[in-house]
Amino acid sequence: MTDVMADPRDPRPLIGEPLALDLLNTRWSGTPVNDLLAAPDGYEIWLSSAGLADRCRVADSGLAALREARETLVGAVQDLDTTGELGPEAVAGLNGVLRHGRLRRELGGQGPTEHVEVDRAEWLAAWLAVDDFLDLLDQGAHRIKQCAHEACILHFFDTSQNGRRRWCRMAVCGNRAKAARHYGKGRA
Repeated sequence: MTDVMADPRDPRPLIGEPLALDLLNTRWSGTPVNDLLAAPDGYEIWLSSAGLADRCRVADSGLAALREARETLVGAVQDLDTTGELGPEAVAGLNGVLRHGRLRRELGGQGPTEHVEVDRAEWLAAWLAVDDFLDLLDQGAHRIKQCAHEACILHFFDTSQNGRRRWCRMAVCGNRAKAARHYGKGRA
């Protein structure tokens, strides 16, 4: 998502992660938890921010498919956080979404091309997000992380050289943790 401009209506605190994690980040901390996909207008905003507005139409069926994919990804990252590998339920869920589409390759006049084909149009965004998750797994499952701040539920892909990034955003969650440690030292 690096070359996509976020929709100015997008209220999420972390935008621009790879598509799979960007989908996970449609929920963020709050009381109750904020959920961009709670309504169709949020789905439209997410499609726009993800650069998919021209490929996916806003429909309740597409929103339902995307929510299903998000829940599948939630289970997958929870497995990675707790055991370091995907459990059978997560694998079955990911494969269930992937069964709705495929990548078709062809050789055209300009060289090789790839096209995503889905069995029903409403599965395109969900399929793309889960396919992106597979790409992240190939790059290193250990780099898919949840923010270390106890009040944050956002996820990011750690691209730091040493793989030690801890915060979704240092300017927010990292500084909160530093301030809490400093305040705790002063009170002790």
